[in-house]
Amino acid sequence: MNIGYLYLAIAIVAEVVGTTALKASDGFTRTVPSLIVAAGYGTAFYFLSLVLRTVPVGVAYAIWSGVGIVLIAAIGWLFMKQTLDAGAVLGIGLIVAGVAVIQLFSKAAAH
Repeated sequence: MNIGYLYLAIAIVAEVVGTTALKASDGFTRTVPSLIVAAGYGTAFYFLSLVLRTVPVGVAYAIWSGVGIVLIAAIGWLFMKQTLDAGAVLGIGLIVAGVAVIQLFSKAAAH
């Protein structure tokens, strides 16, 4: 397995933590959530920079943003009681399908 994908997983988790804390920061008026946002995004971008050593930038960014969107939508639905209508679910499904197509069929993805 390409070590870049381990770094990508870390970047995704850090970005999701940072984005989740962004809501709790209340416009950066709450200190602890604001610090979590900064740490989460700093970690995410650091590990994303490591990913780009072995994974093409377009592929890395598509996976990073796609998986991040799906995870944030799930967290919003499960823990923040944010509803997802049929259009949102369909759109998220298409994002998942797009990431799967890249991984399964693209020669640009570093396997």
